[in-house]
Amino acid sequence: MDQPEDPATLSQLPPATLPFSQVNVFSAAPLAGNPVAVVHAADGVGAAEMAAFARWTNLSETTFLLAPTDPAADYRLRIFTPGGELPFAGHPTLGSAHAWLAAGGRPAAEGRVVQECAAGLITLRQDRPDSQDHDAGRLAFAAPPLVRSGPMHPAEVDRALAEAGLEPEDLVDAAWVDNGPGWMGLLLTDAAAVLRAAPQPGSELKIGLVGPHVSAQTPADVEVRAFVPGLGIPEDPVTGSLNAGLAQWLIGTGRLPAHYVASQGTALARAGRVHLDQDAADPATIWVGGDCVTVLHGTLRR
Repeated sequence: MDQPEDPATLSQLPPATLPFSQVNVFSAAPLAGNPVAVVHAADGVGAAEMAAFARWTNLSETTFLLAPTDPAADYRLRIFTPGGELPFAGHPTLGSAHAWLAAGGRPAAEGRVVQECAAGLITLRQDRPDSQDHDAGRLAFAAPPLVRSGPMHPAEVDRALAEAGLEPEDLVDAAWVDNGPGWMGLLLTDAAAVLRAAPQPGSELKIGLVGPHVSAQTPADVEVRAFVPGLGIPEDPVTGSLNAGLAQWLIGTGRLPAHYVASQGTALARAGRVHLDQDAADPATIWVGGDCVTVLHGTLRR
C-alpha cells in the first residue's frame, strides 16, 4: 500500500481529470438504494487524496478503480469511508464492479468478475445481466470468510442492546458476523423490533440487526439495519458486508432458508433489497446480490 502524502501538498497537484460514476446499489430505482462514488483509472491518486475525496463526497463509501497487481484479478479496488480505508465492503464492491463493466471493462472469465482489494480476491457473478442496457443489472459477490464468528460474550450482548436502544426481550440470538468491519449480529424477534431500534449517543459498536417480517404482504423475508458509529455516518442505508455475515450465520444455523431477501434502509426512507443465496453446488458459499444502476457519471477535476 502506498504511503500517504502530506495533505498540505494536495493543492499543489497538477490539474487533471478522471472518469467518475455514482452508482445506486441494491435497488433498480435510482434513489432508493445506497450510493457509492467510483473514481476510474485512479492509479495516479495517492492515499491522502483518496481520503480527502471520500470526506468531500460524504457518502458511506467512495472507491477507486486501479490496475490489478494479482494476475488472477480483473481490477483492483480501494475503498474509503469519510473516516478511513476499509479492506472490504459489500455495496462498494457491487457498485464498483457495475461501474467497471458499464465503462467497458471485460472480465477474463465470461459472467465472472474478480476484484482485488485489501481483503484479497473477491469473486462476483452477473446474476441478471441486461443485454439491452449495459448500465443495469444484478450482480452478486461471494461472501468472504468471517474473521470472527461464534457467540458473543453476555456482557458484549448487553452493551450492544443498550447502544442500539433495545431491551433484552427483543433479542432471540447474538453472534459475531465479522468479515472485516467488526460486525456484531443481533437476531431480533421481528422486523418491528429492528425498526424500533435507536442508536444511543456515544455508541461505538458496529451493530447489525435482523428480524423476520411476519406479514406475507412484505416483499422481503427479513428487515436489516446497520449502525456504524466511527465511520462518519450513524447508519448505513444498505450494507452488503453485514448481510453477507448475517446470511453465513443464519443460513448456516438453519434459522433462515437457503434463499431469502433482506429489506434494508426503511428507517432512512430507502427501499434496499439484498438477495442472499446459498450456492447449491458449494453450500459453504453465500452469494450476496443486488440491482445496480448508474445515477451520475462525468469527470472528477483534481
